[in-house]
Amino acid sequence: MNAKALLFDATLCQGCGACYNACKEQNKNSKACDDPLKDHLSADTYTVIEQHHVVDANKNQSDIFTRRLCMHCIEPTCVSVCPVGAMEKTKLGPVLYDADKCIGCRYCMQACPYQVPRYEWKSVNPKVKKCIMCHDRVKNGQPTACAEACPAEATIFGDRDELIQIAKKRMAEKPEAYYPEIYGLKEAGGTSVLFLSPVSFDQLGFSPNLPKGPMPLLTNKVMEKIPTVVSVGGVFLGSMYWLTKRKNEIAKEQMKGNNNEK
Repeated sequence: MNAKALLFDATLCQGCGACYNACKEQNKNSKACDDPLKDHLSADTYTVIEQHHVVDANKNQSDIFTRRLCMHCIEPTCVSVCPVGAMEKTKLGPVLYDADKCIGCRYCMQACPYQVPRYEWKSVNPKVKKCIMCHDRVKNGQPTACAEACPAEATIFGDRDELIQIAKKRMAEKPEAYYPEIYGLKEAGGTSVLFLSPVSFDQLGFSPNLPKGPMPLLTNKVMEKIPTVVSVGGVFLGSMYWLTKRKNEIAKEQMKGNNNEK
């Protein structure tokens, strides 16, 4: 199966919140607020809609809506820095998270160029939370919940290569309607979430200074400079992972024993 992706077109979005609500329902997350425009990414909110007051090339002012969610990088930095393999880039496209492997180091949060992963700070057994591009739906041949719910087709789902061609066709047919770039095509080595906009992407809060090459290449160069720290740190973190896993197993065994006694 070809790698899947999302294409968001800001010229079509009306800020209705259908994608936000569909994501909440799909992931069984509580509804933080009635107005999606007032919510923020959190351990319970994997996508949000942002409203930006922008100025186009003709100096016309308007309000533009955009989405924010995990970009599902082609070569994710979060995956490259995770010492225990809790983050995984799938061939299908989504970047997944395995809570059973996670040791809570939160390196993924620090490394993400889009500042997306969130931590369950209030939980006694905290996990990292983010969009996983509806992996269960996608692997069964279904679109993501957000794309299926969008009434204006501002968000569409499909093969990444095909979505790139759709984006290029839209820009060619209406050059006056679009800023002449596809965000996510090359940023940080490319992403599985692509954006079209009528204005420059910095006006929508996107970082304009991300490298075009994969960011794990930078991570690897840094890691090569400190082999001793890496090896010792790797052993330490590996040990911590084992201890954390064993502690959880013991807790489960004790809970099971208490339930049997009852």
